[in-house]
Amino acid sequence: MRNLEFKEQLHEYTQWREQLIQGIELYRDWRNRYRFSDPQSTDTLLNILQGLQNDRVTLAFVAEFSRGKTELINSLFFAETGVRLLPSSPGRTTMSPTELFWDEKGGSYIRLLNIESRLEDISLMDYKRNPDRWTQIELNCESPTQMQEAFRELVATKKVSREMADKLGLWNEREAAEQGIINPETVEVPCWRHAMISFPHPLLKEGLCILDTPGLNALGTEPELTLSMLPSAQAIIFVLAADTGVTKSDLEMWKSHVCSSRGNRRQGLAVVMNKIDSMWDDLAGETGYEASIQKQIDTCAMILNLEKEVIFPVSAKQALLAKVKGDDALLQKSRLNLLESYLSDDILDQRRDILKGVVDKEIGFLVSESVKLMDSKIANAQKQLDEFKQVDFENQELTGKLMAETRDRQNAYMANIENFQASRKVFAVQAKMLIDSFAKEKIDDIIRRTKEDMSKSLTTYGMKQNMRRLFDELRDLLQDSVDMTEETRRLIKAIHKKFQDEYGFKEIEPQLFSIKQHQFELEQIFEEGEAFRNSAKTTMTEQSIVVNKLYGTLIAKARNILQQAQRDAVTWSNSVLSPLMHQIKDHKKQIESRLIMLRKINESKGNVNESIAQLESELGPLQVQYQELLEILKAVHLEIKAD
Repeated sequence: MRNLEFKEQLHEYTQWREQLIQGIELYRDWRNRYRFSDPQSTDTLLNILQGLQNDRVTLAFVAEFSRGKTELINSLFFAETGVRLLPSSPGRTTMSPTELFWDEKGGSYIRLLNIESRLEDISLMDYKRNPDRWTQIELNCESPTQMQEAFRELVATKKVSREMADKLGLWNEREAAEQGIINPETVEVPCWRHAMISFPHPLLKEGLCILDTPGLNALGTEPELTLSMLPSAQAIIFVLAADTGVTKSDLEMWKSHVCSSRGNRRQGLAVVMNKIDSMWDDLAGETGYEASIQKQIDTCAMILNLEKEVIFPVSAKQALLAKVKGDDALLQKSRLNLLESYLSDDILDQRRDILKGVVDKEIGFLVSESVKLMDSKIANAQKQLDEFKQVDFENQELTGKLMAETRDRQNAYMANIENFQASRKVFAVQAKMLIDSFAKEKIDDIIRRTKEDMSKSLTTYGMKQNMRRLFDELRDLLQDSVDMTEETRRLIKAIHKKFQDEYGFKEIEPQLFSIKQHQFELEQIFEEGEAFRNSAKTTMTEQSIVVNKLYGTLIAKARNILQQAQRDAVTWSNSVLSPLMHQIKDHKKQIESRLIMLRKINESKGNVNESIAQLESELGPLQVQYQELLEILKAVHLEIKAD
């Protein structure tokens, strides 16, 4: 069965990630062992290691009600249980967004957040940090039946007053009227706002996380889903019904929530046309059936502006039945294998490339610095060895001249060290100004003022104006730091150039701080907020709860971006001069070693061979050290060109 392929690919990806972690740990040990480490580089390496260890491959499944999305998840991942693990019977649709993963520390459980939590001004992320706020049901993984029973809680509903449903953002008079419901006393709402399920399924243990989101209703009233959780997924699988194609509500969901969560990118977006079994027609024959499916794919690709290659006609119902019964012919007819191949090959490969990019961005500079410093050490040691072999040490006048030159170099070095320390003080002042430009107090003051103004005006127009003012002020705050960044960059370049010109130091291009990425991310948040606010669902809802949650979600994301900008500035300012410091220390050591050897030779001619032997013995370990580094980099798949 092709699902084994996905499992094997995920297992292979997990092993690759483990090898990457081991390689980075070896590199960290190498830096410690040979005294290259400093607090900043150690922190950088520990952060990237923690990120890799916590890495999950998240697949988000999005669809309107009754598209067979939960059945698709069952058939893809949980068929071996022999039951419908997630509730997907007709009329029993998952009501709350559900995350499935494996929490090794917490064990097997379902955590459910009550729907009333919507009334509180607390983000889902903050709720997740506090397990006490959730209702917990323990899972018995030995019993699929018990798990199946426990999972039924996901579709639980209850009746509340119309006023309460309105406050919760779950009542829409226009929509109700279209369904013939006028002025009801009570409204049926989901019991739960969000569900988190942890159990030791093999795929979940390998780091797979599944996000199952219910219909437009939930996405329209939970901005955090659209603006935070969906964008962080590696792939979004959008599920349609093959017999109906793209409906009006499907298109609204696609434009307002699926596409907006990806920005302008289409990477990691796939569409499943489920329920192709409803198109099986013995009278039309195989040719007619194929033509019908192809026509739906063509129409779907045109409406959604998507490549046909990422539209997969599937029968999740037949695929689940085929896997449970071991019916290969039926499984083939369900066409699930093409979707599984896409998840195995494209999505996992994309995730691998993303992680490689992150590792290269975070520690590529450190690695490049290590290689160039080792190049420099070996070149200097070889140069000194060659020089000592060629000098006529019988000529005392020449030896004395070499000693005088070396002392002059030492004096010049000490004078320039003072200049370097002075430059470093100037840099520290400049760096502090840069870091302070992202101060939490400045950001929170802007947020507090715009939030106060917003609370006075809860109209859509008022909210839009306050959102715009908030982002304009945050943009200005970022813009203020641009000039400081440029000045700081010029200073760093000048310090590096001085040492390259005067000492012939190895040219290590200084790592330059940039806030362009943070500016881009802030603009993207503003665009996402506008798209969400302008979506039909949000416009129809027009409730203060949605407005507040949208604003709160945007604020949290904007604040995180600016705090990250500040952390990046701190890390950069603490570490940018480290490569130069390493070279300065090596230069000092080299001058001192040269003076000691020249003194020995001057005192007794017999020490020439001894000194040459010592230089040769120092070169060997350096080459071993360098070779170790290259082997580690090979293991980490970081290709840095060595001289």
